[in-house]
Amino acid sequence: MLKSISLLIIGFVWPEPKSSAAGNRMMQLIELFLVDGYEITFASTALNLEFSEDLSIFGIECKSIELNSSTFDEFLKKLSPTIVLFDRFMVEEQFGWRVSENCPNALKILDTEDLHCLRQARQLAVKENREFTFDDLFTDVAKREIASILRCDVSLMVSEFEIELLQNQFKISKELLYYLPIFANKLDDIPSFDKRNDFVFIGNFLHEPNWDCVRYLSEIIWPILHMKLPETKMLIYGAYPAQKVLQLHNEKQNFHIMGRAENAFDVVKNVKLVLAPIRFGAGIKGKLIEAMQCGTPSVTTPVGAEAMYGNLNWNGFVKDNPNDFVDAAVLLYQEEKLWNKSQKNGFDILENRYKKSLFAEDFIIHVDSLLDHLERHRNANFMGAILQHHSHSSTKYMGKWIEEKNKKPN
Repeated sequence: MLKSISLLIIGFVWPEPKSSAAGNRMMQLIELFLVDGYEITFASTALNLEFSEDLSIFGIECKSIELNSSTFDEFLKKLSPTIVLFDRFMVEEQFGWRVSENCPNALKILDTEDLHCLRQARQLAVKENREFTFDDLFTDVAKREIASILRCDVSLMVSEFEIELLQNQFKISKELLYYLPIFANKLDDIPSFDKRNDFVFIGNFLHEPNWDCVRYLSEIIWPILHMKLPETKMLIYGAYPAQKVLQLHNEKQNFHIMGRAENAFDVVKNVKLVLAPIRFGAGIKGKLIEAMQCGTPSVTTPVGAEAMYGNLNWNGFVKDNPNDFVDAAVLLYQEEKLWNKSQKNGFDILENRYKKSLFAEDFIIHVDSLLDHLERHRNANFMGAILQHHSHSSTKYMGKWIEEKNKKPN
């Protein structure tokens, strides 16, 4: 029998599943709750853009909300949600204290997407041209992010590596973390090796690792690869390309900036290889799951493939050195038997690690259990209660100060 539980999702942005893995992730979460009979309200401070999903067709109530405004408190009191899901830690910082104050018994779920402190620490190491170390993690961003995780009742993680990092480096209890990756299945009607040509990279350019990856392809990888396979094209797709991205277009070098893909699957399933020399990042990479779904082998870096394939074989190659990366791409591009084997590896990864049926039922059971034993669960997280008390007090009064400052004089 379907239940009737009120779920409020506070989104960092309105979901765009055709533009980013984050948008796809959010729609998958929404579907899990809808199937189980939840009544969902989605709220965000962001603009609802042209490519945002129309959530109303799923029976979801949509609400535009304001930062630092008591109107949100009134909205919360009226809605009185059973569960509040925060889309990334910054949203919990902004609205978590208001949720705790107005709906103290609501279960608070944080969807991390990825560990921002890990991504930013790796980005700094790349910028400074040195190896990343765990010492790089202990930043102000990490303090904010870890505090947010501790304040919430459970945080959804897409990466087992990040769960281990949180437990080992930051001593976060495993009871506060829940592994729930992106779901994916292979597509039907996938073109064979001999019907494919060229290379592709695809990724939303609002995400800094994607811009760095394309620049690295343009400056380091493609000049070497183009010399070895001069007739092939490097196709760059992605939503929201800035002028600095568009300027990399170079037809003489067969390096093509294509802009937004109308259908990412149609693009990826018709090329031979996905190239993703990702130098920094976190979480799991939607573009590489997409490649597996399309039966398209990939060449990426250890950061790119991190936490994605467990003890299985990658659907291509994982290489860090630029020359090794290029050699692997050439080999996969030319060797049909190796290409087919890599494709099968990708299908095996999807079947064993990203199949929805492996996770969906257990996730809902876990949420139900948290709802049934919320007081006991919170009592076991006393550090979270301390942070709830102190840090929310400071955030609360800063928010109220800003609200008063923003009021127009009479």
